[in-house]
Amino acid sequence: MKQDKAIVVFSGGQDSTTCLFWAKEQFKEVEAVTFDYGQRHHFEIECAKEIAKEVGVKHHILDMSLLNQLAPNALTREDIQVEDGKDGELPSTFVPGRNLLFLSFAGVLASQVGAKHIVTGVCETDFSGYPDCRDIFVKSLNVTLNLSMDDTFVIHTPLMWLNKAETWELSDKLGVLEFVRNKTLTCYNGIIADGCGECPACKLRNNGLNEYLRSRKGSSNV
Repeated sequence: MKQDKAIVVFSGGQDSTTCLFWAKEQFKEVEAVTFDYGQRHHFEIECAKEIAKEVGVKHHILDMSLLNQLAPNALTREDIQVEDGKDGELPSTFVPGRNLLFLSFAGVLASQVGAKHIVTGVCETDFSGYPDCRDIFVKSLNVTLNLSMDDTFVIHTPLMWLNKAETWELSDKLGVLEFVRNKTLTCYNGIIADGCGECPACKLRNNGLNEYLRSRKGSSNV
């Protein structure tokens, strides 16, 4: 039996789009929320709009431009190079406080639209070292969110313990692998679908896809 209503934190990328389809299987009603925090590839927001429209879900876009002012990083500034973390440091794509703010505002929105469930695509398996993608953070924030508004929200993280190959497998089980592959934007250089193939996000996404397609082919040959 489907639960009532959910808000999906939605960027238009592989993970959040997979979560959007997952939520549509789990809940009677689904709405999506996208945050405009001054990301340098504004096409990300347009991509999210198009997907939400095609899937048929109500789509909210919230202004979070203050995050850009407070936390300059490679996702918001063209003069900062996209780099993996070195010597234990976080990658240049880490946006301090992003998921803390996104999930908090998603909770406020949920309270306004009568939703008790919040869905996010954060993942501790392929999380690039981001501290705000960890399961312990999400569980802690869930408690704080409920205490702050005296409510009973549930934050769902369907990808938390999946690697990228397993995330592709989930989209395949949901019947949307080709949709996710061709219509989502994960690339740090703003190129839709398979992306530039060179940035860390593309390498992670494409390596996962190739791993899953190999395993699928192998199982079909058994």
